Amino acid sequence: MKATFIQSLDDVDAAAWNALVPAGNPFLAHEFLAAMEHSGSVGVESGWAPSHVLAHDDHGALVGALPLYEKAHSWGEFVFDFAWAQAFHRSGLHYYPKLVSAIPFTPATGPRLMAAGQRRDVMDFLVEASIAQAREHGLSSLHLLFGDDDTLASAGRHGLMPRLDCQFHWTNEGYADFDAFLATFRSARRKKLKRERRRVKECGIGFRWINGDALTDDLLDRIYPFYERTFLMRGNSPYLNRAFFEEIRETMPEALAIALAEIQGEAVATAICFQGAGALYGRYWGAGADYHSLHFETCFYQGIEYAIRHELDRFEPGAQGEHKLRRGFRPTRTYSTHWVGHPEFGRAIDDYLRRERNAVEAYIEDADAELPFRRPDFALT
Repeated sequence: MKATFIQSLDDVDAAAWNALVPAGNPFLAHEFLAAMEHSGSVGVESGWAPSHVLAHDDHGALVGALPLYEKAHSWGEFVFDFAWAQAFHRSGLHYYPKLVSAIPFTPATGPRLMAAGQRRDVMDFLVEASIAQAREHGLSSLHLLFGDDDTLASAGRHGLMPRLDCQFHWTNEGYADFDAFLATFRSARRKKLKRERRRVKECGIGFRWINGDALTDDLLDRIYPFYERTFLMRGNSPYLNRAFFEEIRETMPEALAIALAEIQGEAVATAICFQGAGALYGRYWGAGADYHSLHFETCFYQGIEYAIRHELDRFEPGAQGEHKLRRGFRPTRTYSTHWVGHPEFGRAIDDYLRRERNAVEAYIEDADAELPFRRPDFALT
């Protein structure tokens, strides 16, 4: 096999790339990653310089690919290594640039090492090529974020260190509707959740779902500022610009699922989600004003109802947020893997990750005990 590093998704045939993408994975699609690049949401200026790895066989056929970025910072990754960067800096070493395999600004677990026929040798080749690239260009490290089992296994065979983290996901147990889901809650928690939903209705807020085909310029004019506001309130610029959403609605409208909150036909909030095979991914939220419990309704309850209605297996509302536990989202393990070129720092980080895993496992056990569900031997009250 031959490894080629490209600085743009436009340098690879879209059909050949998509042939490697597992069915129904919206974030690995050529259209999704290319829209990031075309819009300028990722690129050299944003600190996400594309350096994607392609693997070709002896006949020139594309048999493997890895989305990869040369990063000048650690923002937008959701796997936090700022302390590692500070330790490098205090020692007079450079942590940036580094190599990161991730879906930019998207903490969703999935394949990273894409290989025709799930070939193990192709996956291993992609990891080897990425480490060689880091060494050749003097990059401090390689990070594969939110990888699936195959990615973890291949990374482990090449000595990458595993890191454990926790998100909160909703799982569909075959519920007939939202009330059937609520029936599994303890009485006190069920009443609180119903009160939250009632408060939103009392504000006169109703909801409708639209897909990318219905995302008109006028509607985008109204909801994009909501997304912007979420970042600006925290003193940050939004990760994604309007041009990204304009392209996505044209190239993969079927993957967009947008919850729109309205008062008398006027948009007041939105949750922009993506839909893949058996899953709904909550990604981008924003509101024009503050309403009691509107965030919970828009980002959580509407997504659960959508997943039940469309018979989806799970709903991933994004990273972090212990408040999701009380609303029926279960603690779920997520993983990343890391290679650090500096031997001493590599050993120190490996030791840290071992201790961190123990703490995360204990946290998951404690979090599981906080779920609102009734015990199986309890009658409904």
